[in-house]
Amino acid sequence: MEDRGRELAALLQALADPTRLGIVQLLSTGPRRAGELAEQSGLSAAATSKHLRVLLQAGVVADERPPEDARLRVFRLRPESVTALRAWLDQLQAHWDDQLRSFKRHVERRDD
Repeated sequence: MEDRGRELAALLQALADPTRLGIVQLLSTGPRRAGELAEQSGLSAAATSKHLRVLLQAGVVADERPPEDARLRVFRLRPESVTALRAWLDQLQAHWDDQLRSFKRHVERRDD
């Protein structure tokens, strides 16, 4: 459970930055090189690299080096990275649904 909590915290922390959310949004349409991401987001290469490093460490993105040019790095989203977040949110939703049903039953009994 602690590992899951750390994983979720790292993911949420990585996604909490508006610039990184913008990068994720750009990558949601397809893989891109770091230079493309910098250009499209209006960031410097150094700033883009910093944000990509955070997203890589959190497991939100992956990088690949095409065999024809090992110097080139292409970044893509890792959809599986949000699986834990989705499961956690589903669990929270189920808890709140149970709480609301319980509260509704309580109110209905009081009204009778």
